[in-house]
Amino acid sequence: MKTTFLLAVSFFAATFQPLSSRLEEKDFKENKAEISSKNKALPRIAIAGLGIESSTFSPALTTEEAFHARYGDQVYAAYPFMSADSGIRAKATWLPALVGKSLPGGAVTREAYESLVKQTLDLLKKNGPYDGMFFDIHGAMSVVGLDDPEGDFIVRIREVVGKKTVISTSMDLHGNVSWRLAQNTDLITCYRMAPHEDAMQTKKRAVTNLLSRLESGKGKPAYKAWIPIPVLLPGEKTSTRIEPGKRIYAAVTPASLQKGVIDAAMWVGYAWADEPRNHAVVMVTGDDKKAVTSTAEKLAKSFWDVRREFEFVAPTGTLKEALDKAVTSDKTPFFISDSGDNPTAGGAGDVTWTITEILKRPEFQGEKGKSLIYASIPGPELVAKAVEMGVGGKIDALAGAKVDSRFAPPIRLVGTVTAIEHGDRNAETEVVVKVGNVSVIVTKKRKPYHKEADFTRLGLAPRKSDVVVVKIGYLEPELYNMRADWILSLTPGGVDQNLEGLDYKRVKRPIFPLDKDMKDPDLKARIVPSSDSI
Repeated sequence: MKTTFLLAVSFFAATFQPLSSRLEEKDFKENKAEISSKNKALPRIAIAGLGIESSTFSPALTTEEAFHARYGDQVYAAYPFMSADSGIRAKATWLPALVGKSLPGGAVTREAYESLVKQTLDLLKKNGPYDGMFFDIHGAMSVVGLDDPEGDFIVRIREVVGKKTVISTSMDLHGNVSWRLAQNTDLITCYRMAPHEDAMQTKKRAVTNLLSRLESGKGKPAYKAWIPIPVLLPGEKTSTRIEPGKRIYAAVTPASLQKGVIDAAMWVGYAWADEPRNHAVVMVTGDDKKAVTSTAEKLAKSFWDVRREFEFVAPTGTLKEALDKAVTSDKTPFFISDSGDNPTAGGAGDVTWTITEILKRPEFQGEKGKSLIYASIPGPELVAKAVEMGVGGKIDALAGAKVDSRFAPPIRLVGTVTAIEHGDRNAETEVVVKVGNVSVIVTKKRKPYHKEADFTRLGLAPRKSDVVVVKIGYLEPELYNMRADWILSLTPGGVDQNLEGLDYKRVKRPIFPLDKDMKDPDLKARIVPSSDSI
């Protein structure tokens, strides 16, 4: 009996250790795990990319300085989610190389492209090896004498970083995804909103997807499904603000959250460049072949099925129709999009046709005329003269049509200088010239105007103006929320909305809407070989 009692006491003592002892043991294990985690080498991740949307239907050319390249630690400023105190920064050893972003414009000169690529490759060679890379591109760069620049760029990057590095690519939904780009990247995603209110969210998703695959040890996805869709439409017809764009893009996020899927993405493509790669695309990545392929096919079919439903995001008309409607409207401010020379889509930005026609209208002349703000026209010589004269000075000088004079010659502006501002990242110097009741913004270098502060810093009050004319397509959020009414004017320029009237020679045919009665395409998913097999 005594033996049995002693055995029982021994059993219970061993089984139920004092609480303090068990906590000490737990703390020891947790500390050991924490120490082990800290001792584990953080993944080494490079950052690089070049972004521009460039029209081959514009005579403009884009040079190296337009990219405002950032190097090394300067790169972090482009990504607020990667601030020094962010959790993301602590999860890897980040090795930024070069990131350059240009305003949309004409084709990039070959010299500028080669220079920026060489600098990127030299920096990547210097800081390797890498476990991963964040490749931040737009996807619609055109380069003189070179097809598929982003595809060329990533191939040359692979030659430096090797096959094993996991590359995660972030893109604009107006970019183009060639087979070569699809093969050389591993993880890929693009914006799901147009206007691009989710741009930074998309870049962050590309980074977090990369971190997740590296931290888990899963690495590259087992499957990448790619489906080209023979549709080429402008962003002004495929905005996610309205149907059917709103509906088909609403399905992308749920599709990406399925088990076995890493990400789902759908590109509209870029309509104002003439290359075989320019068309819509769907890509889905993941580890479950059935989920990846079936999801890609559903998304591609949803896009193709609604191709005839896409319409302009706003009422459209000729410039005369737009101005006639604006001057008789009691809604202010009445916005007019000068869409054909839109610098946010690749227009040269200096076509003077629209401002020439505006200044002919009697409604904007005299004390009782309607007030109008025009944004904007480049005119470096006029700007220099205005700066010399100062605010209040009388000016008589030419502006615009230095790059694209196909539709109208330089405009002669005779008026009063009402504002001069220096220091804008794009325009450098801006002046306002008052001609009758028209306030014309003239810039040293081209600049799109899409925020209220762009106007108010120049002493202009767009909310109180009868009419505001902007070189833009669909209105960016601030302008859209400000408008009392809006019409998209179908004006001439390098990003003319009349695609059927453009001289396409190299896009892959048949393609909608150039070939409206084409047969249904093969929208079966094509499995892209892993970058390991390059």
